[in-house]
Amino acid sequence: MAIPKPVPLFPTAKELEYLRLADYSDLNEFIIELPDWCLEHWNWGKSFLKYTGRNKSRHTYVRFRNEIEKFLLWSFLFKEKPINEFRKTDILDYADFCWKPPITWISTANSDRFVLRNGGFVTNKKWKPFKIQAPKSQQNKDLDKKKYRPSQQTLTATFTAVIAFYKYLMSEEYCLGNPAQIAKKDCRYFITDSQVKEVKRLTEEQWEYLLDTATDLADIDPNYERSLFIIASLKTMFLRISELSERDNWSPIMGHFWQDEIGNWWLKIFGKGRKLRDTTVPPGFLPFLKRYRESRQLSGLPASGENNVLVEKIRGQGGMTARHLRRLVQDIFDLAYERMKAKEGKEKAQKLREASTHWLRHTGASMEIERGRALKDLSEDLGHASMATTDTVYVQTENKKRAESGKRRKV
Repeated sequence: MAIPKPVPLFPTAKELEYLRLADYSDLNEFIIELPDWCLEHWNWGKSFLKYTGRNKSRHTYVRFRNEIEKFLLWSFLFKEKPINEFRKTDILDYADFCWKPPITWISTANSDRFVLRNGGFVTNKKWKPFKIQAPKSQQNKDLDKKKYRPSQQTLTATFTAVIAFYKYLMSEEYCLGNPAQIAKKDCRYFITDSQVKEVKRLTEEQWEYLLDTATDLADIDPNYERSLFIIASLKTMFLRISELSERDNWSPIMGHFWQDEIGNWWLKIFGKGRKLRDTTVPPGFLPFLKRYRESRQLSGLPASGENNVLVEKIRGQGGMTARHLRRLVQDIFDLAYERMKAKEGKEKAQKLREASTHWLRHTGASMEIERGRALKDLSEDLGHASMATTDTVYVQTENKKRAESGKRRKV
């Protein structure tokens, strides 16, 4: 039996608001050729994702869109059964499929779902529902798609999205139960993890190379002041890259820096879960803020209510997207890696090659823990809903004691 070709089912959140099947010729043809219940299910998916797009972050929309798309495609093309008739065993069959999907459904790079052609959208033939991704240090190498296996994090994301989808369908009275919720406990691919958690962070020495590289570049070329400011902000104030970026419902501005009545500086952050928080700004960060502002011909420190964009495009107007911000930071990571490799050797520099922007948040928080900062204060600056999250992710004291005692073992 020939393996059916996948067709993307849903566009971006913005395009979904105005989606008409007539504008998507390949998708329209695909849906028409399926049994009638598939069109109904596609509309259920569209309604759920519209709800997600309005009430959740862009990141959540993308994550849920990817998972619901895969789930519906599998039910249309492989299971050939309406999802409101699914039982626990059907969901476990889907888990088997996700664990080892067809090779032709796996890509090695991100691709747009649709491309604009002759006034309408057609399917991008390069798009696939699954993606195998190499670590940063192994990029540009040929990947064996047969070795694809989802991580525990990916499996969790799959079940989270499908469970949320069923909850929505139950609330709309399309489904009577949530088989995904029941099936998750019996999924054989989930592993109970009691491993020592590795915090993805830089060492003190690697961080110094990164900061020194960004500073040296900014001293030579004022265009790099922006990169230096971004790197210092992510690490010092434990920011996610999205929290510095321009979003549909939030634009970070200089006026979000503010000073209280006794002179402490704070930064107002629109964070995960659409929650506002104020994070502390240490005096040691202010020189980086001043030099970045002065490079933009602004006063040394922000004024109350100032509307200047926080991280400004050099060409054009407005703030920057998370993707563009990541690219700027990645350039500095690459240069710092080459510099440290030349002086200290490849092994000591390796993490700079592997690191992503989120490592800077982890690096700053881990260093604060080592400095002895109160867990409650750090948790609030990080924007964690619970101190338990901070404790689980960052506190490694007991593991370090365990590792130290383990060194005394003899062969």
